Amino acid sequence: MLGVHKIYQPRDKTMTVEGMTVKMKWSSAFARERAGQFDRRQAFIDSECVRRMAPDTPRLKGMLIKSAIQGTKIGSGEIHQDRRYARRQYYEHKEKSYWFERMKNRDKDQILEGAKRIV
Repeated sequence: MLGVHKIYQPRDKTMTVEGMTVKMKWSSAFARERAGQFDRRQAFIDSECVRRMAPDTPRLKGMLIKSAIQGTKIGSGEIHQDRRYARRQYYEHKEKSYWFERMKNRDKDQILEGAKRIV
């Protein structure tokens, strides 16, 4: 699901200040390269979040974990768990509620470091 977010090509600009003219010319590949880089980083973050929140997700038969894998479009920036009981488990489970938030607090620095290494 790459290409969800759009990065626009900046316009070239010419400025004159006190008799000096400066021209800023952007590479014609700027937007395409940055969009590709952004998409690869977003896909990495999405897949890492799904993978790292699995141990904190309540499991009886593992359906909530499978739901996150199947319901998430990697690269979209959103994680979906489309089981009808997922919301209740997320907010009301006695021991393992808010599993995404716990994963984020524990692993966000490692996930962001991994995303920074992607070129």
